[in-house]
Amino acid sequence: MATENYYLTLTCPNKPGIVAAVSTYIFELGGDIEEAQQFDDKASKRFFMRVSFSCPANADSLRAGFLEIAKRFELTWELRAVKDLKRVLIMASKLDHCLVDLLYRWRIGELPMDIVGIVSNHPKNSFQGIDFGSIPFHHIPITLENKLEQEQKLLTLVDSLYVDLVVLARYMQILSDDLSTKLSGRCINVHHSFLPSFKGAKPYHQAHARGIKLIGATAHFVTSDLDEGPIIEQDVTRVTHGDTPDDLVRKGRDLERTVLSRALRYYLHDRVLINGNKSVVFPD
Repeated sequence: MATENYYLTLTCPNKPGIVAAVSTYIFELGGDIEEAQQFDDKASKRFFMRVSFSCPANADSLRAGFLEIAKRFELTWELRAVKDLKRVLIMASKLDHCLVDLLYRWRIGELPMDIVGIVSNHPKNSFQGIDFGSIPFHHIPITLENKLEQEQKLLTLVDSLYVDLVVLARYMQILSDDLSTKLSGRCINVHHSFLPSFKGAKPYHQAHARGIKLIGATAHFVTSDLDEGPIIEQDVTRVTHGDTPDDLVRKGRDLERTVLSRALRYYLHDRVLINGNKSVVFPD
């Protein structure tokens, strides 16, 4: 009998019997658990779990049969067939290193997703040498005068394309509180780790002037609190007194690419669950 691969993620108030109920349910339907990870957060008294399994049952019947368990344990949960790729909208400005990296990783199969569009506040001809293939490109210029109107256009695009995730691949525009709220839990950003110490223009030059010895990058969910959403992934590298500001920028770009692609990979494989102001990330 043909089987389908699934990801099941859930969170709920912690109580005995959750793991047993989930594993028994999958077993009774002829399923085979391939990977199971769980976390009991003592501080919030909440339980988090991710299960990867194969099963001959279809997704609709799995969901219908799981409702009783979900009700009994007060679960917030999601079940997805692995073949149903998440629909992703990527946004970028003139800095294209993260955009190029994501497109490359997508093309070689490292990031399994359906890229439904590229959005930029700059025209397509600003991205010289980038092959977007058949991916639709949307130019949505932003000014102080038209910001709210253009954000509504973006939100309409997100809704019409049934977007699961918006990725800010060095999109150099601050989203309004209203848009950030509407995209809560489905928008990821990446930035350097100097915040809040070095704000504004040329942060790497500011860091160099202060003799910083460690630089990094952070990928996180976007919230109305600027650059303070639940963190998904971070990384750092050392720098020395011999590094120039350009060296810091180069190393920073490498970190931003790596951190954003890792965060996106975790999300695409349903390994990220939001836990209040932080996130639970089940590593691969």
